[in-house]
Amino acid sequence: MTVSEPTPGSLAHDGLPTVAFGIPDPPTVADMNACVHCGLCLPHCPTFRETRLETESPRGRLHLMRALAEGRVEATDTFVSHLSLCLDCRACEAACPTGVKFGHLMEATRAEVRARRPLTGFAGILGHIVFLRLFPHPERLELLASLLRIYQRSGLQRLVRASGLLRRLPGRLDEAEALLPRISSRFFEPRGTVRARGALKKPVAFFAGCIMRVAFAETNRATVRVLARAGCDVHLPEDQICCGALHVHAGERETAKRLARRNIEAFERSEAEWIVVNAAGCGAALKEYGEWLAHDHAWAARAAVFSARVRDLSEAVAALPPEATSGSINVKVAYQDACHLLHAQRIRQQPRDVLQRIPGVSLVEMRDGDRCCGSAGIYNLTEPEMAERLGEQKVTNVEQTGADVVVSGNPGCLIQIRAGLARRGSTMRAVHLADFLDAATRD
Repeated sequence: MTVSEPTPGSLAHDGLPTVAFGIPDPPTVADMNACVHCGLCLPHCPTFRETRLETESPRGRLHLMRALAEGRVEATDTFVSHLSLCLDCRACEAACPTGVKFGHLMEATRAEVRARRPLTGFAGILGHIVFLRLFPHPERLELLASLLRIYQRSGLQRLVRASGLLRRLPGRLDEAEALLPRISSRFFEPRGTVRARGALKKPVAFFAGCIMRVAFAETNRATVRVLARAGCDVHLPEDQICCGALHVHAGERETAKRLARRNIEAFERSEAEWIVVNAAGCGAALKEYGEWLAHDHAWAARAAVFSARVRDLSEAVAALPPEATSGSINVKVAYQDACHLLHAQRIRQQPRDVLQRIPGVSLVEMRDGDRCCGSAGIYNLTEPEMAERLGEQKVTNVEQTGADVVVSGNPGCLIQIRAGLARRGSTMRAVHLADFLDAATRD
């Protein structure tokens, strides 16, 4: 790294120098100084556990972040590589005794790196298409998904895999293609209201996501059925779009904020008490809209109200009266904690509670259940080697439980675990919590 003279920061409202980041809501140096270098986060950090390098630990990365903010280092390739290897799983946040908001600091630093080093060439074109021209537009995402569905079901995918063509191309395309989820036969279109079955207990609105609409459409429909059977009127706002989670993780912070404003406006029209979401990464982002827009005077209050309404599916079902069920399904279940549910939202018990409500379910815990599976948004595409190492560990721990099925509340976890199980020829199923609840409680 190149060392240069420090540059003075501006003054925040509390009189502390702020990080000289090109975003409207920069963290102060005090946010970074909250780390007391105790090391309690180290055994919880997946990359440090693998590499044993201080620069791949939370406190090491915090040191680099502050050095960048103070002008003591530049955003070199080496610097960026240390930040890129971070999964942003936030396990360090849950372990931190001083409450360092590592995820917020990492996202802000990535935004600054993106501002200083805009993507160029093919990576720049691809990033522009994905983050600005694809995810913010559901109709374009559906068009791409339709083409992928043809690729998967026409026999072309089988032919391409058999030819070995992808293995001969650069960029480990064969491994990326193996992670491609099976596109749904019929996409999920949020529209109208699904009425509660029986007495109304709670009016809710459902956040449909973007990937969930096209690759997990049946899971979305299962979520709506579960909520309706639990006594909820389920409102489906049409104007909702991508939550912005992938954007903020990649440093596209301003685009993420634009998406947040669109979603806030779309859901404000619904008088539902809760906004229910069935993807852990989306839920963590939606609950942080209040933080994303805290310095936007026109939207801060609206964003805070929106975030206070957000509930993960497991939170919502656990807070509603148990649904009457008949019979017993007699199945051994391992539950996979998604990082952005466990660490970012601090939700652990609720999904276990709703699973144990079902007669015949035997819930078993896996070794290192709080460790990241290596999916982490698009991490398994951008950092495939580390993602595969972590994924193999997770699948080993899953198989050692002897469970019949592994259940998770996040699509990324399911994609990663299913790929790992498939490589081993395992017969174990990996299913979403919504699909499991829907099948177990259906009349």
